[in-house]
Amino acid sequence: MSRKILVTGGAGFIGSHLCERLVKKGYDVTSIDNYFTGNKDNHVDGVKYITGNTGDIKWSELDTPDIVYHLGEYSRVEQSFQDIELVYKFNTLGTVKVLEFVKDRGCKLIYAGSGTKFSDNGANASPYAFTKAQNTQLIINYGKWYNISYAITYFYNVYGPREIKNGKYATLIALYKEKVKNGKNLPVVLPGVQRRNFTHIDDIVDGLILVGDKGQGDNYGIGHHESYSVIDVAMMFSNYFNVDIEELPERKGNRITGDLVTEKIKSLGWLPKKNLKEYIKNERRR
Repeated sequence: MSRKILVTGGAGFIGSHLCERLVKKGYDVTSIDNYFTGNKDNHVDGVKYITGNTGDIKWSELDTPDIVYHLGEYSRVEQSFQDIELVYKFNTLGTVKVLEFVKDRGCKLIYAGSGTKFSDNGANASPYAFTKAQNTQLIINYGKWYNISYAITYFYNVYGPREIKNGKYATLIALYKEKVKNGKNLPVVLPGVQRRNFTHIDDIVDGLILVGDKGQGDNYGIGHHESYSVIDVAMMFSNYFNVDIEELPERKGNRITGDLVTEKIKSLGWLPKKNLKEYIKNERRR
């Protein structure tokens, strides 16, 4: 029989790619999304879409899935200082509802944790980091208290098609692609030496499906082993597209370093297949 999968945040950047792959595998896929950063342009044929916040929808009316991929949370570090009420609503309240659903229905939970857990300031870096760290611990406790089946993943700076390219929720690679397309300067938030393990969306989805099939427990970091500073990335774009770099003041919550934790995902057979340099070169050829 076809597996039933529920994806929160299924119309977002990562969620839509996951839904697309799951449908190709022949699974019965349902998405829940409030379209805060999700987009109906990301809809995938064959997916059932439910509009709403995870904290507000009628969970009792949903079919019981085999797996819940919980990706639908607020996910911006620096902006979270201005959006703290939304962070609390989407992350804290919403995740409790998801956990209660998983507990009551006996399905497996795959949670998208935050790599800020492994960074220099950890859970205290921002409202976003704080709520994500709390959720991670709560899921671990639900595993102990109620014997739920779960696995917690951590994404490292995901890039690829469908990234948010404009506005305050834009991601770095998509923002730079849009800047060079329009011949504009590339903003670098000082000090510029903050390093990131940029990971292609296809590799992230490979890891998510693998963890859904085989993973149990915490610390499934899905990230490319190569890291680049923000200034390194800006220089790559600048050299390939002949645009200038513009320095911006340092921002609160902007981590400098973070540990790459990929031992558990690699033990399942995962390895990244794509790298950032080739991706940027291919963008130049278009």
